Amino acid sequence: MSEQVAYLDSSAIVKRYIREAGSDIVRRLYLRAYAGEVILSYSTWNIGEVLGAFDKAVRLGRVSSEAYSLARRRFLLETRRMARLGILVLVPVRLRILRACWSLIEKHHIYQADALQIASAKYVDARQFLTADEKLYSIAVEEGLNSIQL
Repeated sequence: MSEQVAYLDSSAIVKRYIREAGSDIVRRLYLRAYAGEVILSYSTWNIGEVLGAFDKAVRLGRVSSEAYSLARRRFLLETRRMARLGILVLVPVRLRILRACWSLIEKHHIYQADALQIASAKYVDARQFLTADEKLYSIAVEEGLNSIQL
């Protein structure tokens, strides 16, 4: 991929729809994508993780049921719209990517979901890797990704 690609893990995506530390950085990145300055990317796996994070936020009382419904709807609609516009690359879970995950799991002693983020970012040759997860940030840096901790 020749364009500048910014890969977002689930913790970064959530910050687009639920206001928390790091949300401003993610929102500016989305504006840059809409302006054609960057292409965003995340794994199709992240869709379920983000929905799970929204659900957890409502169960913990961090957001209301109404805010949950709005965040869920906005996330799903925006994901489809951005993919159609070509400013979001959804990375499918493929055997090639899973194989890359397995070595990351053994090398860094991490869960497959985290390894999938790094392997997917490498798959799309991401120029940036955004995460709020401190451990994942460190591993991404070690793996040669230009990682940004939110």
